[in-house]
Amino acid sequence: MSKYACVDVGGTFTDAAVVNENGSVNVFKSPTTPHDWTEGILGALKVAAEHYEEPFDDFLKDISVVNAGIFTHGSTIATNAVVEKKCGKVGILCTEGFRDVFLFREGPNKNPFDMFLDYPEPFVPRYLTLPVKERINSEGGVDTPLDEEAVREQTRVLKGYNVEAIAVCFLWSTVNPAHERRAREIIHEVWPEVTVVLSSEVNPSNREYRRWVSAAMDASLRKLISSYANDLNSRLNDAGFIGKVGMLNAAGGVMSTNEIVNRPLYSVDSGPSMAPIAGRKYAMDDLDEKNAVVLDMGGTTFDVSCVIDGEISVSKEAIIGDEIPGISRVNVHSIGAGGGSIAWVDNGGMIRVGPRSAGSVPGPACYNRGGTLPTVTDANCVLGYLNPDFFNDGRMKLYPELAREAIKKHVAEPLGITVMEAAYSIWATVNVNMITAIKDITIWQGIDPRAYAMVAGGGACGLHAIALAEGLEMQRLLIPRTAGGLSAAGGLFSDIVSEYSGSHYTTTADFDYKGVNTLLKALRDEAMQFFARNHIEKEYQRIELYMEAHYPFQVYELPVNITADLNENFEITPAGVKAMEQAFHKEHERTFSIKDDTFIECVSWRVKAIGKHEREAKLPEAKLPTNRDLAYEEGKSSSFRKIYFKEYDDLKMTPVFPGSRLIYGDIVHGPAIIEEPTTTIVVLPGYCAKVTKHNSYCLEKETLKKA
Repeated sequence: MSKYACVDVGGTFTDAAVVNENGSVNVFKSPTTPHDWTEGILGALKVAAEHYEEPFDDFLKDISVVNAGIFTHGSTIATNAVVEKKCGKVGILCTEGFRDVFLFREGPNKNPFDMFLDYPEPFVPRYLTLPVKERINSEGGVDTPLDEEAVREQTRVLKGYNVEAIAVCFLWSTVNPAHERRAREIIHEVWPEVTVVLSSEVNPSNREYRRWVSAAMDASLRKLISSYANDLNSRLNDAGFIGKVGMLNAAGGVMSTNEIVNRPLYSVDSGPSMAPIAGRKYAMDDLDEKNAVVLDMGGTTFDVSCVIDGEISVSKEAIIGDEIPGISRVNVHSIGAGGGSIAWVDNGGMIRVGPRSAGSVPGPACYNRGGTLPTVTDANCVLGYLNPDFFNDGRMKLYPELAREAIKKHVAEPLGITVMEAAYSIWATVNVNMITAIKDITIWQGIDPRAYAMVAGGGACGLHAIALAEGLEMQRLLIPRTAGGLSAAGGLFSDIVSEYSGSHYTTTADFDYKGVNTLLKALRDEAMQFFARNHIEKEYQRIELYMEAHYPFQVYELPVNITADLNENFEITPAGVKAMEQAFHKEHERTFSIKDDTFIECVSWRVKAIGKHEREAKLPEAKLPTNRDLAYEEGKSSSFRKIYFKEYDDLKMTPVFPGSRLIYGDIVHGPAIIEEPTTTIVVLPGYCAKVTKHNSYCLEKETLKKA
């Protein structure tokens, strides 16, 4: 039987989400293996195969394209390489006089009030950034011809430094890429086997720092991602998988392995970009809600994203390591607040949580794998929220006594409080950290979270979700049964996506129809070539167009979807310009609460090519039972255990409900615990959890019951 599968490699666990022909979605977990990423991926898939009671090779064939299956994959490998500065060695050829673009970046210290903050080192050191005499002007004219002999000489110098790739970064190459293209030809004459990347092809942005650093970053990842993809495909094929794995990208979609290998920059932060895809699906299907704040709390990080009017929020302002590459990326805000985040006491006697994480190795103290420092998971274990015998579907045993000892030694004793008080303080502190992160991506960006639904995912989020919703006064909270692997589940619902962009300056006061429409035709042609390479039939193709513009004298652009403003020939007409201008005013007012009546300056244009799967993954819809057992709360709880709740300031005997016993229409009143194979939900006093038609949990506030 054919199946869809998606694997997301996290810092602590590797998640696999699988949907069968009936639409039933299941999530499986296996510890991440940093020494060999592929081993962790195979481990998660083996857990899935065991669940479906299939030999591993048969399961791999089920998710192969030849059997109408799909296998996609996202990871943090590229992200970690950039953040940890373990990328390949890259050389730069740049316009003479501009060697320090990587050093100067875009402006001042990111924290101007921190006098002790060191200025970050440039992504490519100066000795590997070599100048070449040439100059293209802003109109595309040639002020200074390319010095071809200088290109040859600098290529020999970089060869002597044994660089893995060369990025060619010339001024105004977005307007006229002739010099960059000729430089590539010359480099290959001197050094045929070296990888050459052009800034005008990787990220055709007018901002030279963003364009140059994205080209350098892309070049530095080529060898790493190529080796990783080849190793993964080879080992999967040896185990029974047929074909190649689809790779998740930062824009919120899937690319073929070949596409990602040729554009590895787009694999950065590919895993977290899937959470809002899943969040949108669950919010619209279960709550009929197009606006949602999506949370993903794993073992290492806490990720926040937004769905606005059914659209995934996308940004070009994402910081990766110390750099802003300026590529389209799903707008995900991440902080070090996961289950493995370490709790500590600062010099002022305040409890802190994160950003340092215990990871999967050694992990929290309660894992009994060598970890001795207290973490959020240890706190949840001490509070009684986690079942020591049912962690990760019973595949891992927890040791509460080790958690208590770690919290006692490092938090309780230094503060002179009880272990239970210390555990609750850790739990409450990480909640405050997460609420602050949510405010950063909502309130401080003009979004009122109270008007949005919250979709909470990640293995640890169900333990904290109600407290987060309460802290933000959010009334609607949804926790899917697949919450333990929300990003992996998002990969099941994602489309095949690629983006192509170009720069062409014009204004709505004097619009350059010929120039813009010529660019749009070129971008549309690239999208059609993408569809052809990936064998996407016409009925499954969709193209969206985004304009990036600003008011006069503004510095930064806002993206606006203007697909509806085009005519049938994918061209902008006078009527389309007016509609496009109004759409920008509306978006500017939504984002900044103000708008202007003046014209707008259009800077760049971006085409998003979307290929729909022929067989779309859908959530099965349950029917409401006609004969209900009114005493279900007592009958469906499997056990009781003592759990700490601040509302009672004590341990309280609390019912525990296996998720497998709960069906559409069931209501669990708090205080209670709901245990799913890959996540646990804490229903606080005063709240209830209702099982939805798609087998998610909708948590709502109710009248507080007296003890």
